[in-house]
Amino acid sequence: MKKTFLLSLMVSFFWGLEAQELKPIKLNRPDTKRGLPVMSALAKRQSVREYASKALSLQDLSDLLWAANGINRPGSGKRTAPTAMNKQEIDVYVCLPEAAYLYEVKTHTLQPVFKGDLRPAVGGGQAFVADAPVCLLLVGNLDKFNGEVLMPAMDAGIVSQNISLFCAGSGLVTVPRASMDHAQLKTALKLKESQRPLMNHPVGYAK
Repeated sequence: MKKTFLLSLMVSFFWGLEAQELKPIKLNRPDTKRGLPVMSALAKRQSVREYASKALSLQDLSDLLWAANGINRPGSGKRTAPTAMNKQEIDVYVCLPEAAYLYEVKTHTLQPVFKGDLRPAVGGGQAFVADAPVCLLLVGNLDKFNGEVLMPAMDAGIVSQNISLFCAGSGLVTVPRASMDHAQLKTALKLKESQRPLMNHPVGYAK
């Protein structure tokens, strides 16, 4: 037991050092004029499990994250996705081939959390997920609802639909998923006990 605990501390320590070597990514200002009308995006929405190997452009990634759960009313800090009682308990983690980042909504930046490729962990045994250039992981903070998962799960579903509609209207493809390696992701991303990975989205360009 003692050896296991010490090993866990050492792994966490070295992961922390690696994350510190990474730099935050400043995202572009979202382009709120782009994309198809809502009804056209709904008509095109579909689940896609094959992706081109091309990396997402910074503008596409910036717009994708803002559409998912960004601030659309700066005066109040309210988001593109509503949450029960405005708890804003959903965080979006961005898994790229080289590292994983937390989407910091207030500054519209990506803050490094883990150095390495967590896309296979997001896939949870489904290999196609690691082919996507970006995987978005939706994490709910259950503490904001006294440990209950119902409302965070519902709110994650709303963020998920934002992602799906943005992709359908902007030339990207995705599929909403709930299976993943929860244990590996919680350890690598240093999630608290109250933080629950709820859904994920591999995202890319059509193959």
